[in-house]
Amino acid sequence: MARTCEITGKSTQIGGRYSNRTRATQFNPTGKVRRKANLQKRRIFVPEIGKTLLVDVSVKGLKTIKKNGAYATLKKAGVI
Repeated sequence: MARTCEITGKSTQIGGRYSNRTRATQFNPTGKVRRKANLQKRRIFVPEIGKTLLVDVSVKGLKTIKKNGAYATLKKAGVI
C-alpha cells in the first residue's frame, strides 16, 4: 500500500528537476523526481471514545486535527 495521509489523502507526487545548465543549453540532463509527503506516525488520544489511535498523518493533517478536534476530523476521514 502506498504511503498516504489518512486525513488529507496526500501521497507522493512526481515532478521534474531543474538544473542551472538547462538555462544555458537546450539539453536537460535531469530526470523525474518523486516528492514524498511529510508523513508522521502519531498516537492520537480521542477522549470521546477513550482510545489512543496510531495514525499515519501528514503535518497538514495534524494542523487540521488541532483546529477541528481529533474526533470530528478522524470521523470525517473514516478512520473511526
